[in-house]
Amino acid sequence: MPSSTTLKKYLAALAAHWRVGLLVLAAALVWCAHFHRWSAEAWNLPTDYLGDTPEILAQMRAAADGDIWPFRPKVIARLGAPFGAHWSAYPTPDKPLLLVVAGLTWLVGLFAASNVVMLLAPVSAALAFYFAARWLRVRVEWAWAGAMLFAFTYQAFHRGLGHFSIAFTWPVPLGLLAVGLVARSRRLAWRSRGTVVCLGSAIALAVSNPYNLMFWLQLMGWAIVAQWFDQRRRANLMIGLATIALAVAVFFAINLEVWLFAQEPEGAPMIARNYAGTEIYALKPIELVVPPPYHRWAAFSALGDRYVRWSTWRGEAFLPYLGVIGIGALLWLGFVTMRRIFARRAVPGQSLAIGWLVAYSTVGGVTNVVALIAGIQIFRATNRVGIFLSALLLFFVAGRLSRLTVGWPAWRRWGLALGLAGLGLIDQVPREATAGEEAEIAERVNGDRRLGRELEAILPPGAMVFQLPVMGFPEVVAPHRLADYDLFRPFLVTETLRFSYGAAKMHAPSRWQRDLENVPTATLVRRLEAYGFAALYLNRKGFEDRAQRLLDELAQLGYERRLEGPRGFQVVVFLHPAAEPRLPLGRTLTFGQGWHPKSADGMRWANDDAVLSYFNPYDQPIAVSLTLRLVGVTPREVTFEHEGRPIRTVRVGTEAVPLVLPGLELHPGVNRFALRSPEAAVRLGEGRYQLRTFGLERMSFKVVAGARPVE
Repeated sequence: MPSSTTLKKYLAALAAHWRVGLLVLAAALVWCAHFHRWSAEAWNLPTDYLGDTPEILAQMRAAADGDIWPFRPKVIARLGAPFGAHWSAYPTPDKPLLLVVAGLTWLVGLFAASNVVMLLAPVSAALAFYFAARWLRVRVEWAWAGAMLFAFTYQAFHRGLGHFSIAFTWPVPLGLLAVGLVARSRRLAWRSRGTVVCLGSAIALAVSNPYNLMFWLQLMGWAIVAQWFDQRRRANLMIGLATIALAVAVFFAINLEVWLFAQEPEGAPMIARNYAGTEIYALKPIELVVPPPYHRWAAFSALGDRYVRWSTWRGEAFLPYLGVIGIGALLWLGFVTMRRIFARRAVPGQSLAIGWLVAYSTVGGVTNVVALIAGIQIFRATNRVGIFLSALLLFFVAGRLSRLTVGWPAWRRWGLALGLAGLGLIDQVPREATAGEEAEIAERVNGDRRLGRELEAILPPGAMVFQLPVMGFPEVVAPHRLADYDLFRPFLVTETLRFSYGAAKMHAPSRWQRDLENVPTATLVRRLEAYGFAALYLNRKGFEDRAQRLLDELAQLGYERRLEGPRGFQVVVFLHPAAEPRLPLGRTLTFGQGWHPKSADGMRWANDDAVLSYFNPYDQPIAVSLTLRLVGVTPREVTFEHEGRPIRTVRVGTEAVPLVLPGLELHPGVNRFALRSPEAAVRLGEGRYQLRTFGLERMSFKVVAGARPVE
């Protein structure tokens, strides 16, 4: 017979497991109730199908196809046809999570897998917060309530599938626990469980959303600064330094392809950011307390409506909303902090962390200073610090209530904890989609599935489909009523076909697609068939006339065999691909780094040394004839380089001077050219694009040997 002590330990462990199990079940039920996921049919539909969601689903599909792996080039084989879509320069956070989605996709399909992984977001967040709170000796009921509130924090849960990386917040409470251990623990040692938490949280943050890593590094940095001046806890200092080093190393390793495998590193960046974005998307403290206009409570909704009417400069408005429990915790923390300041006592650690994060993230704060002086503009959306603020406030209120109610009967503690959690969830969880909105998603998805099945029944595996309108990837302004990333939809519902969309925007391998934008229909078809394309896909929302003129001209040329989506917006016209296709060649060079946008008179000014590129898709060199007509903002020399090797230097002035290269040999792959001037750039005015070195008035380009372009 086991002793009474052993039996009590066993029962306590069993009760703890039951509480964790109930927490998982409660989080899962709230998620399922919000998205109405009670049937197999519902689970086979995504929670959203607009905005950024098709792009996220495309990443999931690419991962399922085996194209997204850590430590490998990121080339999406079925996109960017015929060359594949090179996404190595496009950062992809949460690669381990994408691998989970890939495995689930093979088991249950893409859309069901997206639902499973999105269910994991609040469940994992609840478990992480509960673990951290219990480590901090918060009583079970308050750790449980805080975990539920954190799992469905408005700024994370409302992101949804379109921002699935941001929706996964489970590393945040673990990271804050690690910061607290380094800053204050007296028992932290190399062989302690605390060190495991610190190192584990560093890895978790490094492989997840970079914004969370960026905010956490700042807090851990301040914890190390505190230990630097406190010689009594040298182990904390060394463990903190090791934690930061591990996080940075893992981050660079998991994103290795960005630095090692980018196909065109000198090309135009796939993600462009500027200083203005760091102000637009910075934290506006009022948005921490202003509820959204679509809040389920009328009074709160009216306040959100007023904010929309009266404000004019909004980024991701309402997403930092803390919720009523978070706002109450903020007021409580502020009161405690002020009382301690006047009493000349140490303020709560949460106050110090929140004070720094707000000072850094708010508009006009440290983030703007860093962006303006150091030019670090990639982390523009500092409003996303809200998830750290929520976690800190929930830790504070859970710990305080845990101590205040310690003498209460269990039923009263649990009643109050569940009551506050319920109130917070009703406030934080946004309204559910209406039956009409869910029916709209079902109609679009099922229509795409039908179109995909019909396409794969007609076209052979590996067949290429050219998509119109021509659009780059990512983050471009879609024409007319077409939504950005809508062209991913046929890719999502097929397994064997290849599509032209998805190639990196403004990069040399996709130049040939833009050459087809305005050619006559007969020329378009002739070239596509010579390149081996078996079909032409049109999304009519991207055309002012719903592509009617193009479809009529295709019919006049004899291309009448077509498929249409249920609403007629998606049309596929079948072509006659050549038996021996030729690879497409671009008809001009591509502008890379160092160039301003084209001015009204057609001039392309450089602001420094400037890059051009060309993609030779063949496995042997080709020769081209190239003429560049250059002007200088002031008289100066300009040198033309090919792969770092000077080719020719000309003297330019205010009148255009030709730089002629009649037989320039281009090797296979991307060829990089640079135009360099030893004289400094000149600023002509205070407006944008006024810093100039030289300008390109006109370019003449022609392949003369080694390949034959399709005319």
